[in-house]
Amino acid sequence: MPIAQAPASRRSIRYVKGVGPNRLAALEELGIRTVEEACYAPPRRYEDRTHLAAIRDVTPGTPVTVRGAIMSRSLRRIRGGRTIVEATVGDASGVLRALWFNQPYLAQQLRVGDEYFLYGEAERRPRLQMVHPELEQVEPGDESSIHMGRIVPVYPLVSGLTQRWFRQMVATALERDADELEELLPDALREQHGWPGIARAVRDLHFPGSWDALKSAQRRLAFEELFLFQLALAQRRARTAAVEKPQRYRLDGPLTQGLRGQLTFTLTGSQERVLAELLADLGRPHPMRRLLQGDVGCGKTIVMAFLIAAAVQSGWQAALMAPTELLAEQHRRVLGAYLEPLGVPVGLLSQGVAAADRKRLAARLAAGEPAVVVGTHAIIQSGVVFKRLSLVIIDEQHKFGVVQRSRLATKAEAPDVLVVTATPIPRTLALTIYGDLDAATITELPAGRRPIVTRWLREAQRDELYAMVRRELVLGRQGYVVYPFIDASSAKDLRAAAQMAKHLQAEVFPEFRVGLLHGRMRPTLKEQTMRAFARGELHLLVSTAIVEVGLDVPNATVMVVEHPERFGLAQLHQLRGRIGRGAHPAVCAVIADAAEASLRERLTAFVETADGFELAERDLEQRGPGELLGRRQHGWLRFRLANLARDRELLESARREAGALIARNPALNDSALAALRERLARFRRESA
Repeated sequence: MPIAQAPASRRSIRYVKGVGPNRLAALEELGIRTVEEACYAPPRRYEDRTHLAAIRDVTPGTPVTVRGAIMSRSLRRIRGGRTIVEATVGDASGVLRALWFNQPYLAQQLRVGDEYFLYGEAERRPRLQMVHPELEQVEPGDESSIHMGRIVPVYPLVSGLTQRWFRQMVATALERDADELEELLPDALREQHGWPGIARAVRDLHFPGSWDALKSAQRRLAFEELFLFQLALAQRRARTAAVEKPQRYRLDGPLTQGLRGQLTFTLTGSQERVLAELLADLGRPHPMRRLLQGDVGCGKTIVMAFLIAAAVQSGWQAALMAPTELLAEQHRRVLGAYLEPLGVPVGLLSQGVAAADRKRLAARLAAGEPAVVVGTHAIIQSGVVFKRLSLVIIDEQHKFGVVQRSRLATKAEAPDVLVVTATPIPRTLALTIYGDLDAATITELPAGRRPIVTRWLREAQRDELYAMVRRELVLGRQGYVVYPFIDASSAKDLRAAAQMAKHLQAEVFPEFRVGLLHGRMRPTLKEQTMRAFARGELHLLVSTAIVEVGLDVPNATVMVVEHPERFGLAQLHQLRGRIGRGAHPAVCAVIADAAEASLRERLTAFVETADGFELAERDLEQRGPGELLGRRQHGWLRFRLANLARDRELLESARREAGALIARNPALNDSALAALRERLARFRRESA
């Protein structure tokens, strides 16, 4: 009796012809361990080898593929031990020069008379040449193979693999196993969109017969990824809606009334609307799962204070977790100013607090006092136990790893959870990283907040820049100068915070006190510096991007950002939000010569746009989610084909379809959905 083979999704890639131990290790570096992963692994680009460009028709500055024979090649050594391999490549129409720096082994590989495909951008210097073109040898029979006469895939590779070998390996895997891949999308859904089945889709992903077939395959597979993600979120929402929480709240009581009575300002209409929504959520029998977002300075903290007051006056505890010591201390100070006059102490739990004090505070929390605690990740350590925790607030959630931020919610039974961010989140990201939460957005700034003037200055205007800063300091105001690096060793051609703090103090602003703040300082020293700046003892604070969150100094009216090309638009906007928080006019300046068109476009957008959400959308388009979210968070969104900047329509559709399916069948227990149910379980394990 024959032994049943495992399905393609679980069959090791080592059983594909030509995969030996060395290549197996290289494939694992690419995240390819199974046949399924090879079938789904997308090429990074495609070459149209049905119509190769003749060398005489090559246009400088335009990516192109040519086919030519090696006419000569040489190896030269230049200063510093570097090498240049130069080859003359020709076809029937002409010749071009190809250059490779510091790849001396190519001199042995390139043989006169052999034909190669070359891909790259040509330039005239004065002869036509390509620098570091991608290279692939033409072999006999290529004209009728997967390597020629068609749309040809080009893959991201690691050392030990070649394009030809990888292409052949994928073709072998597809030929043998594509028909065994499990179909995850319901037939009705595929038919509605006119998408191919999974076997056809993966074949067209790698070896499409036309550009239209490729586009259809890419959209279907991108949708599949987003659909799985949204199914996981929809199931999480459904589970939350089915839970009855133990806590009940007194939404209007002595603390909420007392808090409103002591305010020296009037809540904006937007704050009142959002507060009413969130209090209504607290009053429901099922746990609240909310995202509170709003631009820098819109007044989210007072909304949090009202929710905390509602929890405490109802006999429950509340905990707020922040990603940095600075931000945790800021929240403790501001919440304390609101709540402690009402008799509600606010504790602080972080590594910056002495160990003995942390131990005493943990004991009090276990006993039910204090009712409010603010902390960093120290708050989720196993030794911290709450007696009656009901309200969990997580600030700047995307700064935490997924496991870190979910651990706080396990400190209570079915707690109400509020996630807060001042980082404007594009809608596509909100539907992924926050897709299981209902969003509430504060859209107005408080009365009296003036718009911040933003300027882009060139290096030749540095004296003007320093004069602008000096004018603010002479008026008794304060300012920030932000650098991307702590010290010059990080990047020798860039200014850095540690060195420039000394320079600015000694040579530019000797009559003022200049401080330094960065992430490698001891927590106690960071705290001392922050407090000194908040008290006005420091006039100018030189810092890294650590000041992006956590400092609220109303007297700060000027900010300078050096090397803005090292920051994204959303981060620049966050930095700008550190100033203009008081009654005085404020100005933010970036200084860069900006030779690249993309940087000029970004800086122009920053100067002209005050809307953080619009800037975040542009940032997503230009830099992708990895830069916006950071490495830890981006690792959670391991999409192979879906592009959150491009595929908003697909994401919206996937969210609708996933929600409708889970509403009909929360457990996906229909036999026709068995493959989808199993793949969703694997998706959860891989994303944990």
